[in-house]
This record gives sequence, structure tokens and C-alpha cells, in this order.
Amino acid sequence: MNHETYMEMALDLARMGLGHVAPNPLVGCVIVHNNEVIGKGFHTAYGQAHAEVEAISFVENEALLKDSTLYVNLEPCAHFGKTPPCSNLILEKGIPRVVVGSQDPFLAVNGKGIKQLRDAGVDVTVGVLEEECLYLNRRFYTFHQKQRPYIILKWAQSADKFMDIEREANDKGSYAISSHASRQLVHQWRALEPAILIGPTTALNDDPHLTVRLANGPSPIRIVVDERGCLPEELNIFNTEAPTIALVGKGVSPRYSCELLHLESSGPLAWLSALHQRNIQSVLVEGGSGILTSFIESNLWDEMRVFTSDKNLNKGLKAPVQSGLFMHEISVENDLLQVTRNI
Repeated sequence: MNHETYMEMALDLARMGLGHVAPNPLVGCVIVHNNEVIGKGFHTAYGQAHAEVEAISFVENEALLKDSTLYVNLEPCAHFGKTPPCSNLILEKGIPRVVVGSQDPFLAVNGKGIKQLRDAGVDVTVGVLEEECLYLNRRFYTFHQKQRPYIILKWAQSADKFMDIEREANDKGSYAISSHASRQLVHQWRALEPAILIGPTTALNDDPHLTVRLANGPSPIRIVVDERGCLPEELNIFNTEAPTIALVGKGVSPRYSCELLHLESSGPLAWLSALHQRNIQSVLVEGGSGILTSFIESNLWDEMRVFTSDKNLNKGLKAPVQSGLFMHEISVENDLLQVTRNI
């Protein structure tokens, strides 16, 4: 029996939940009897049935479960949350073999599911395609192990490394450096992350909506860093198109109306601590330059996604310096998208 083949299938199923399950992890499950897949499922949405439940319910002849192997990319849960423990269901159905991709870092699980199954006599194999399983749920692992959201830094820059034109004091409005296809891709990313973040300068100069308009999917929670609470209430980020959270200093009472998170101190660590307490698992950071640089200098980031245009600006606002471990690059119309990871 090829464990890797069936774990790949579980991972492919798990990916189908991206953008719908946070703050839960992405989980897929495959059940195999005599080298034939008889059950498959994935966690479809937060609060809905877990992957193991979906896969078991897929099986037409439950008698086969007593001689089957269950593959799941993340350790089966062993606690009561929004749903009953999956480890209990596996034991109830008499499944004799379970293959797990990676252990669950959530303290309520964290090895307890594996131990419960083994203590009951189930043959449990752990660590099949572990690296791939860890990477798929990198947001979930970062949230629980580092006690902060997973941070994706995104910006577009000209060929000569400027991210905005040179502006006069009252020069407002966004300037598009990247192509339309690149902006469509960014809107797809927005639909896959629970939150998106900008700083006060971007809110004032660009007055963005930060919603999903060029792709299908839900708009993320909009987060604006406004520690002094000075932004005007007529900005688009404070409209009703999507929820907004403002990160403001302790005791600050801004003029606008939205959810406020009062910070214990200033800077990225305080922002991420507040967002972690708010149960936000990952954040797409869209700028501006000062906000991006603050995350980079604090080493509080996980991915960089940088579009480089084929056109020069010659002058303007310098883009941050790209760094990290190179992952991949693709061409998007006239832009080059490069993705790196923090190591």
C-alpha cells in the first residue's frame, strides 16, 4: 500500500477548504480498503463536519471499515469543540489502521488523538508527507505555535523598485503599478485570507475599499492601523461593504464607527498580539511602505509576494527590500510575481 499516494489525495481534498475553514485547519481524509478508495471527505467550512466524519459518511458499506485504512493529513481531534471527537468516531467504527500526516499543535489535541487511538489498539502511522502537511497548514501552525497570525506581505513595484509615484501633499488616489491580471490575482488572495491590513497613510492617500471585486469569494475583515485614531470617518474602509477593525492606542476614541482593538503598546508585535486574541489566523498586509517595512524590520512576517512591473517610475516611494527563501516565480501579464518565505 502506497501511503504517499493516498496522503496526496487527502492533501488535495484539504486544499478545497481554503478560505472557508479558518481558524480551523485544512483537513482532508481518504479511506482505503484493499487498495480501493471507499470514502473521502474534507472539512468544508468552520463549524461544519470534520474531514473524517465526511469520509466515513461517504462509505456505502460500513462493514468494510473494519478492514480499512484511514488517511488524514492532520491528527484526528480528541476533544469536544463544535463537533464531537473524530478519534471517538474512528474507534466506534472499528477502523484498524490510521495514517496521519502531521500532529495537531492545538493544545486540546497535540498528540492526544494519536495516543487515544494507539491505546485502543489502532495501528497508527505518523509523519507521512509531513513537510507537505505542515506547509499546507502553515497558517494554523503559526497561529498556535507562535501565538500570532500568519503574515503575508504583498506589494507591487516598478522595474526600478518604486512602489508609488512621487506625490504632492494633497495628491490622493491609488496609482496602479501592476497589471489588471495581477490585481485580479490579489483579489483572489483576499478571498482566501480572513483579514487584510493597511496603515493610516495608505488609508488616507489611496482610500481603498479592500474588498473582493475582481474575483469570487468573501471579502476579508479590513484592518487599519490607526494608533492615534486620527483617520476621517468618510474613508471607504469605514463603509459597510465589509467589517473593519481599527487598531488604536489605549484610551483613544476615534470619530469613526467600527470595531476597535485597543493596543497595549505600539508596533507590529502589539498589532499581532491583539489580532491573535481576536482569533484572526492570517493577515494579508497590503501596505503602505512604512507598515511593510515595520513588519520586515521586526522579523514578524512569513511570506512575501511581490509583483515587479516591466515599467520604470524613475522616482517616487522606494519599495521595501525583498528577502527570505525563494519559493517560486510566475509571469502575470507584464509583471513578474516572486514569492519568498521567512526562514
